[in-house]
Amino acid sequence: MADPTGFLKYDREEPKKKSTQDRLATWGEVYADVEPAERNEKVREQATRCMDCGIPFCHSSGSGCPLGNLIPEWNDLVRRGDWAAASDRLHATNNFPEFTGKLCPAPCEAGCVLSVSPLSGGPVAIKRVEQTIADQSWEAGYVQPQISAVSSGQRVAVVGSGPAGLAAAQQLTRAGHEVTVYERDDRLGGLLRYGIPEFKMEKKVLDRRLAQLRKEGTKFVTGCEVGVDLTVEELRAGYDAVVLAVGALRGRDDKITPGRELAGIHLAMEHLVPANKYVEGDGPSAVDAAGKHVVIIGGGDTGADSYGTATRQGALSVTQLDQYPTPPSTRDDERSPWPTWPYILRTYPAHEEAGERKFAVAVTRFIGDDEGNVRAVELRQVRVVKDPETGKRMVTPVNDEVEELPADLVLLAIGFEGVEHMPLLDGLGLSLTKRGTLSCGADWQTSSPGVFVCGDAHRGASLVVWAIAEGRSVASAVDAYLTGASDLPAPVHPTALPLAVV
Repeated sequence: MADPTGFLKYDREEPKKKSTQDRLATWGEVYADVEPAERNEKVREQATRCMDCGIPFCHSSGSGCPLGNLIPEWNDLVRRGDWAAASDRLHATNNFPEFTGKLCPAPCEAGCVLSVSPLSGGPVAIKRVEQTIADQSWEAGYVQPQISAVSSGQRVAVVGSGPAGLAAAQQLTRAGHEVTVYERDDRLGGLLRYGIPEFKMEKKVLDRRLAQLRKEGTKFVTGCEVGVDLTVEELRAGYDAVVLAVGALRGRDDKITPGRELAGIHLAMEHLVPANKYVEGDGPSAVDAAGKHVVIIGGGDTGADSYGTATRQGALSVTQLDQYPTPPSTRDDERSPWPTWPYILRTYPAHEEAGERKFAVAVTRFIGDDEGNVRAVELRQVRVVKDPETGKRMVTPVNDEVEELPADLVLLAIGFEGVEHMPLLDGLGLSLTKRGTLSCGADWQTSSPGVFVCGDAHRGASLVVWAIAEGRSVASAVDAYLTGASDLPAPVHPTALPLAVV
């Protein structure tokens, strides 16, 4: 069993980062390169902090990991140095632990029993342990193609190659089905490829896993918009089932603030996608922060990604704006009690490098120059309140003070409105919900027979770990639809939600 006093022997430690100077000189990942032996020994200490709780909230889909990762088991295997067995237990529930180890915000750590009190020294560094198991798995050759011994004779089309689509494709291929993944972009990966900056996850990590999928038999078609280049009739005629994993890429725009029409104001994805293509070798970006004062509106992950990207492009200044007050540094038990996701201030590596963040402010006007380009934003201090009758949030200025902030490039990172409108949906007779998503039944099947949905297209913009969980679950449903029954795991139900205070 685990060491019940491990958390008393070892402090929680985060992995070392490169110096700010080194990070800004390259697009590579921010974490320092460490010799595997040293890395593994440090992580063994971190895994020893796990107590193997009687009720492990860390892998509960409501309060922790929706994948149901067997966290106490692989923590103890790492503690004992059995990396091969740890790799086996990790991959039993997660197709892509190197993705979640780098990108997931770790709800498992929020649900760790050591998160109950700060006196414990903090939760187990589960994300770090997971990432190290994944790294060791590739280095030691534990990751090998799993080729099905039988063929079902059934064909499945997966539309979209993000984490949900890839997870569904891999599970269905391993179950013996003939799977083809269609991607409208020129390269595979969805937001993993063009939404996530290189400094958060180098694309060689994605390419390595794609190579495994190909060896297992999954086929890929890029540069193909299903519903246009491949008609719905051809899709229906060629496949026995279809999985829609098209994401929720319709960005939320600011249609109210005066001056929005000025040149130099863009949705964040209009900045991130060409920046990632530049790193892939596709030439300069049309939306470049070099030599500009950059203002990012929105305090979430996408805003932080644009923040770090603008800094590396050579911005003169970077300022990120959030209309909410500065969150507390520690969990507020009344607002977000354990084991729910805590409302706390989250500082990303990009925030440590340059620039600043401003809280409880909102842009009231975009100011342009004589040529129609944005040159500044007008800021007011604000308070966000909820209308008790309608439930809608209202942003209200708290005083008459106005601040003018230089801005040659403004990036709107204020969320996503849901699935993009596309001919494919019209051809399948599918309509979007009020949330901009695609609904489904308990078996993940939409109102169009034989057509299933998973990931952000079903859930709305969410976490990579939920995308993988839904991809695995929809694979089980499709397998049962095609064969009558399925042994594939289904970690989440379509109606599953994380535990939250309402």
